Amino acid sequence: MAQEHVHEHESHAGLIWKVFGVLTLVTIVEVVLGIIRPDVLYLHNFMSTSWLNWIFIILTIVKAYGITWYFMHMKDEKAGLRRAIVWTGIFLICYLTALLLIEGGYLSRMLIEYTRW
Repeated sequence: MAQEHVHEHESHAGLIWKVFGVLTLVTIVEVVLGIIRPDVLYLHNFMSTSWLNWIFIILTIVKAYGITWYFMHMKDEKAGLRRAIVWTGIFLICYLTALLLIEGGYLSRMLIEYTRW
């Protein structure tokens, strides 16, 4: 007797809209913070950049992770592949962010006398 494999199609419309809503909310928070730029976040530094920049960096990583996890279907893959892709991406993002912060801070200090705001 042959066994029948039934593949039932599940609708992910609710999940897609939920993820879309969360990503939209995070984007709105980023835009609002970028427009109002609160002094308490903008004028205080942590590791050579403002708290506001750290918030943008963290929210951007959260959005990238959410997009990769749900829309690129990483949650359905095997754990090894997920780790290889996600951990590599997170490492590269952190590495590039550190380089940008270090070099940006250096350029800011060196070019301060030539910059008029």
